[in-house]
Amino acid sequence: MTRVAAIDCGTNSVRLLIADVADASTASRGETDGELTDVERRMEIVRLGQGVDRTGRLAPEALERTFGAMRGYAKLIAQHAAPDGPMPVRVVATSATRDAANRDDFVTGVREIFGVDPEVVSGDEEARLSFTGATRGLAPGLGDAAPYLVVDIGGGSTEFVVGSDAVEGALSVDIGCVRLTERHLRDDPPGEDAVRAAVADIEAAIDRVEAAVPVRRARTLVGLAGSVTTVAGIALDLGAYDPAAIHHARIAADRVHEISARLLEMTHDERAAISVMHPGRVDVIGAGALILDRIVRRYGFAEVVVSEHDILDGIAWSLV
Repeated sequence: MTRVAAIDCGTNSVRLLIADVADASTASRGETDGELTDVERRMEIVRLGQGVDRTGRLAPEALERTFGAMRGYAKLIAQHAAPDGPMPVRVVATSATRDAANRDDFVTGVREIFGVDPEVVSGDEEARLSFTGATRGLAPGLGDAAPYLVVDIGGGSTEFVVGSDAVEGALSVDIGCVRLTERHLRDDPPGEDAVRAAVADIEAAIDRVEAAVPVRRARTLVGLAGSVTTVAGIALDLGAYDPAAIHHARIAADRVHEISARLLEMTHDERAAISVMHPGRVDVIGAGALILDRIVRRYGFAEVVVSEHDILDGIAWSLV
C-alpha cells in the first residue's frame, strides 16, 4: 500500500486527493492492485484563471487565493504522512497557468508550499491523465461500450480523449466555463447574441477536435468535472450534492438540453438557489452546461455517463 497526494490546479478550482493505492502486497486483503482508497478529497474554488483570457497574466489576488487553499492542503498532507517519511506529491497545473506570461510566480509559490515544482502539463497530457482517472474505475456494465469519448470540461479548456484500454486520440481546446463566461456570457442572464457567440466558439473548437481525434468511433460519452457533475445533480433532483449518487449516473440527452437552456435563462440568484450548486460555480455553470450540450448534440449521444473520478485520480495513479 502506497499513500500519495495529488493536487490539480485548474482555471476555476484547486483540488486535493490523498489516497492509498493498493499494490501486490495488499492482494491478500481482497484489494485490487491499483485500487484507490480516498483518505482526503477536497476542492476549493479559487478562480486562478480570473482575467487570464483578457490579460494573459495571473492576477495577484487570484494567486493569493490559490496559495491560501494550497497552504491548507499542505497541512493535511503533513497530518496524513506515514511515520517513515513524506508521501509522494505531484502538483499538476493546467489551462490558466499554461496561458499566463507570469506563470513563474505560480511555480515559485507552489515550490515554497509543497517543496516540489508544479508541472504545467500540456493539453494532451492533461487529457491522458483525465482519461486514466475516468475510465479505470468504470462500472463493469459499461465494459462493452468502448471506445469511450471522455470529455473534461474545465474552466479554461476542455479535453477530448477517445480510447478503450489505451488512448487512441486526444486534444485540448480553449473552451471552458470561465473562459466563455468572461468572453461572451457577461450579462445576467446572457442575451441571445451572446449565447450564439459562445456556441460559435464551441462549434469551432469541436471542428478542430473532429479533425484530429476519432470521435465518431466512440460509443459512450463520459463527462467529467464540476460543470458536468452539477448538471447531473440537477437532473437527478438531489436535495444536496451527493458524489456517490452522481458517480456513474446516466443523464439522458434531452435532460442535458433542457437543463442547459434553463441555466442560461436564469438569474444569478436563481442559479444560486439550486440545491446542488457550489457557490463558486454560480457565475460559470451556464457556459459549462452549454459546452456539454453542444457536444451531445454534435455527436448524437443518447446519454452522458458522469464520472466523479477524473484527472485527480489519474495524477494519483501516476505516482505509483
